[in-house]
Amino acid sequence: MCEVGTRPPLGAERGEPPGGAAAAAAERCRDMGEQPIFTTRAHVFQIDPSTKKNWVPASKQAVTVSYFYDSTRNSYRIISVDGAKVIINSTITPNMTFTKTSQKFGQWADSRANTVFGLGFPSEQQLTKFAEKFQEVKEAAKLARDRSQEKIETSSNHSQTSFAAKMKRESGRETPSSTRASSVNGTDDEKASHGGSAEAHLKSENDKLKIALAQSSSNVKKWETELQSLRESNARLSTALQESAASIEHWKKQFSACKEENDQLRGKIEELEEQCNEINKEKERNAQLSRRLQELETELQDKELELEELRKQGEIIPELMSECESVSEQLQAAEKKNKDLEEKVRTLRTEVEENKHRQTNLKTELKNFLDVLDGKIDELHDFRQGLSKLGVDN
Repeated sequence: MCEVGTRPPLGAERGEPPGGAAAAAAERCRDMGEQPIFTTRAHVFQIDPSTKKNWVPASKQAVTVSYFYDSTRNSYRIISVDGAKVIINSTITPNMTFTKTSQKFGQWADSRANTVFGLGFPSEQQLTKFAEKFQEVKEAAKLARDRSQEKIETSSNHSQTSFAAKMKRESGRETPSSTRASSVNGTDDEKASHGGSAEAHLKSENDKLKIALAQSSSNVKKWETELQSLRESNARLSTALQESAASIEHWKKQFSACKEENDQLRGKIEELEEQCNEINKEKERNAQLSRRLQELETELQDKELELEELRKQGEIIPELMSECESVSEQLQAAEKKNKDLEEKVRTLRTEVEENKHRQTNLKTELKNFLDVLDGKIDELHDFRQGLSKLGVDN
């Protein structure tokens, strides 16, 4: 396993260049045979060890969470660091389960670390990718475990089979050698050399079988220990799963309560929006009233100016009244004069009529006079002519 004391690279999956302490940690993991296969960012939480219900934030902000593969041990780990502090170092086993408890939150139990990790993602898509990668890594870990068990069983069966075969060969070799010792003719030196080489060969085979048996027994003890630890981890995982289920129920209740509260808040928000709309309408009305008030104030100022002018004119009214009285007196006097003049005009008209009548009479008399005068003139002319004739005659 590589040493994790710094942050893993931020863009291991996205192809971003690692830098600083994260790059150093990634390099150490690569040197130890571990490679980052998936990287994301999330807020990290751990279950409260005292209550086993509440979540405790393990990071102040969103940190990098990475999947690492150890090629030497054929294992997978989830690693996350915050500065120089390791907040997640969880080896994935086939018995682990990643559970989505909300649209942006997921959790899994680690029996070896004796805790439950929770991750809060910025979006549902990132949570889905992380859960899919967890399932993929879990299947890979299960496949690796099955392969290792098959190898152990195969090696154990092979060692037992080879041991039985060698024992049979050993017993088979001893029987023919004794038979040959009693039935086959030969010299004592040949029998001694043949028996010595067979004994050395059997001894070496026995030593090999003893070593294989010791290794097989040690492997069996080792895998029995591992099996016992796996059983214990399974028990712890089942307990953690039950606690997780209880916490899920608790969170579901809290979620339903939050949903109801959210519905209430939405109703209040709608009421507040309606109130805001009414307030806006009232503001518009107030604005119209303020404009009308300004107009009325302007009109009032104009009226005050007119009133001031009327007051100034009112101060002149007594003078005007006195002038009006004098004018009325003058008017009465003028009316009297007018009446007198009218009477004079009547008299004058009467006189004029009389004068006209007189003139008519005079004209008539004058015409008569002129007619008489014309007659007299004619007579005088005739007389003159008679006189002129008389004078001529004389």
